[in-house]
Amino acid sequence: MKNIGVLHVITDTTLQSRFTHVELAELAIQGGADTVQFRQKQGTTRELVATAQAMQKVCETHKVPLIVNDRADIALAIGAAGAHFGQDDMHVSIGRRILPTKAIIGASARTEEKILEAITEGADYIGFGPIYGTTSKPDAETAKGLERLRRMCDIAACPVIAIGGIGVETAGDVIRTGAHGIAVISAVCAHPEPDVATQALLNEIQGAK
Repeated sequence: MKNIGVLHVITDTTLQSRFTHVELAELAIQGGADTVQFRQKQGTTRELVATAQAMQKVCETHKVPLIVNDRADIALAIGAAGAHFGQDDMHVSIGRRILPTKAIIGASARTEEKILEAITEGADYIGFGPIYGTTSKPDAETAKGLERLRRMCDIAACPVIAIGGIGVETAGDVIRTGAHGIAVISAVCAHPEPDVATQALLNEIQGAK
């Protein structure tokens, strides 16, 4: 079984403009993030590859896996640790054929059926949410809540990473509900001190395990 991190920081430059993706990766790792995910929907492939390459250098230096959101081709090109696919993105089974066997593949799933489908296709972990209301994704669905998260954790035969509106005040509750870990965007990226915010989240996770 692959080693799946408990604190995934998804870098973002739309919620804020003070830090670049690369700077956010560095600061998150300094704060204790054990997984960094590069998520950028705008830009040319060349621009995305250049940013991902710079992030990969930072992650390699600190021995922290970099996961590329949606783009298996970019993950493969830069030698990232893996890729994460949304429910409407590439099928996990196709990503498995593109990426090396050792690659970590995560999949977002919002229903029991989709969770089982993703695991059958080869997902190493499931991203489930939003647990709480979130402003990071305007198209996000209604908050699922902790009880629904608990049911999904019981169903999934792999680690579940909870996402959506999770902050320092709620991270411990999410972990105690059964999630393997959490993924955050605004809780770190929109914070004036991303490294401090990451450390606070990690403290809550460790305290709840």
